[in-house]
Amino acid sequence: MHLERIDDTAGDSLKNASTARSNQVRVETQVALTEDQIRAATIGTLLPLVGSIQIIDYDSQWPRLFEREAERIQSALGDRVLLIEHVGSTSVPGLAAKPVIDVLLAVADSADEPAYVPALEAGGYVLRVREPDWYEHRVFKRSDTNINLHVFTSGCPEVARMLLFRNWLRNNPSDRQLYQRTKRELAGRDWKYMQNYADAKTAVVEEILARALSSMEDSAAPPSRNSPSPAASCFRKDSP
Repeated sequence: MHLERIDDTAGDSLKNASTARSNQVRVETQVALTEDQIRAATIGTLLPLVGSIQIIDYDSQWPRLFEREAERIQSALGDRVLLIEHVGSTSVPGLAAKPVIDVLLAVADSADEPAYVPALEAGGYVLRVREPDWYEHRVFKRSDTNINLHVFTSGCPEVARMLLFRNWLRNNPSDRQLYQRTKRELAGRDWKYMQNYADAKTAVVEEILARALSSMEDSAAPPSRNSPSPAASCFRKDSP
């Protein structure tokens, strides 16, 4: 299970593993979550949506807000930060999005909460989602900025998928427009929880990710024995 909804908004990440398309990145088939599953993963009160989902035009301030969070997280965790990236729709220039900054953080072991949770909490972050059965995913929020801080273990295949999806949308205008149209159409419907809206995006997310993966496989040159894998390259702290 992967819970995408936290409080009133959430990030645009991918879900529930399925058929392998490569050794590092897989297209995933998502099963819509039940209310009981959403409640089980949520720490604190599960709040229903009030009003419509807000999708706004791209804001050039979003990268600046990410950089501020990255500095806060780095300050709180120091060398425990193995990767930090801006992901989700706000990381894609030109893409309309919910005004929520999604931050991807990789640590040595996301299940080892004492190693990083107290430091993040001291820095103003609040743990809101715990998913031990889905890559030990954790999500934090904070009160002064609308963010989703997603925490995974370094080497987790979901990290490679999230970065592949982001980079493909950054460089593929047609799929960027397809994703934007789909989001705006779905946002106009009535949903009980944000997770229900997220689940409704499954088909278009998987369609786009499949094209991104196919393109990656078609263009990849045969690696040399010493070449890093695509997954390994995703985990460099200076990756795009």
